[in-house]
Amino acid sequence: MNASQPPLQRIHGGPDHLGVPVHDFSTNSNACAPCPAALQAVRQADASHYPDASYTALRRQLADFHAVDEARVVLAASASEFIFRITALAAQTAGKGNAVWLPPHSYADYAQAARAYRLAMASEPGQAQLLWACEPSSPLGAAQAGLREMVDDHAATATVVLDRAYEPLRLSGAPALTEAQLQTVWQLWTPNKALGLTGVRAAYTIAPVGANAAVSALDQLSASWPIGAHGLAMLQAWTGAGTQAWLAASLITLRDWKARQIARCETLGWICLPSDANFFCAHPAMPEGLSLQQALVELRAQGIKLRDTASFGLPGHVRVSVQLPAAQDALHDAWTLSIKARR
Repeated sequence: MNASQPPLQRIHGGPDHLGVPVHDFSTNSNACAPCPAALQAVRQADASHYPDASYTALRRQLADFHAVDEARVVLAASASEFIFRITALAAQTAGKGNAVWLPPHSYADYAQAARAYRLAMASEPGQAQLLWACEPSSPLGAAQAGLREMVDDHAATATVVLDRAYEPLRLSGAPALTEAQLQTVWQLWTPNKALGLTGVRAAYTIAPVGANAAVSALDQLSASWPIGAHGLAMLQAWTGAGTQAWLAASLITLRDWKARQIARCETLGWICLPSDANFFCAHPAMPEGLSLQQALVELRAQGIKLRDTASFGLPGHVRVSVQLPAAQDALHDAWTLSIKARR
């Protein structure tokens, strides 16, 4: 890649220079959260000692949770850390032109990592050695078109990573891949969103069957102790029966809140796109003389934050996570007043 290109701006949801939004629709964290069991585990974490450098107990728990061999568990400081680490591994691996393939709309860190390691962007999956997928996808929260075919055609000869950050927050639909297909891809899990503890950074990946050499290489690329005491506590709590029962119950609530939120947005004239997750994209009806960016700035000044999806390759839309009814009403009222002020 061209080293003279200007750096990509990192755009994320959540707190910003104005602090924590009162009503934050910009991140996809579980609005029912935090999970009590996971929060208690994090608060009780003993940060006075190093974790076991091999994370023996955690690896065993995660392997049992997913019914896989412990050797397939790869720990990471965060999903973004793993994205950069596996991209670094791809950059070290010859073949297929050192290229990366991304879905049409995707998390910007995939491209940021490729750019950092000077990997080209492939226009077709067959031209790349590292292929990214996400389901439910972000920002759309939908199935990724052609995912099954991509895995069948390329998983044996390329590295295919399936970002499953939002699978625990799936409210409808079903995964596209069969269990057999899942065993051929790298499955990236980030439970902090489902648990409502996004400030705790920790993630893990289930490697494909037979990827021992790549797992070893990723381990060599990792810093020591990638996960601290609090991330360790969160991941251990994630596998607990009580945590999973709480999560299942929260999905019932989120489905009701999502239906209400879509209805409220549609009364504003917004076009809400289909979604299987706890978030969706919408195309707001903009009055003459007001740009979407201006409207988002005005909302942010009132403590309401939405996620502009231009950085995902979807301009003119916003991604809105499902929030409590009170937050939904605040968004509805603030938008209504903003529109009235321009009439």
